[in-house]
Amino acid sequence: MHAITIKSTIATIQQGAIKADGRFWLTNTDIHFAPFNAQFGLGPYTFARREIVKVSKCTGKVAGILSYTRDAIEIVLVDGNKYQFIVSNPIEWIKLINQ
Repeated sequence: MHAITIKSTIATIQQGAIKADGRFWLTNTDIHFAPFNAQFGLGPYTFARREIVKVSKCTGKVAGILSYTRDAIEIVLVDGNKYQFIVSNPIEWIKLINQ
């Protein structure tokens, strides 16, 4: 089966104080993030939708501690790993991922 892109945007992945901008997209089977600069070591990532146990809103932080935006989502996988992405329209992304 060929993956069908449902939605795509520019996003920022956030792990503690480290961030990287890139392309974030959802297909019928996976979620993908490809950083514009792979030298930061934050991606590329592909998460199978069946491996996601929770998607929720979170806050984007400056230096990993000071909240500066509510336009972010956190994806939790079955293995316990958590990934945070700053995206526009986080509620829409949550709905699409949970479908």
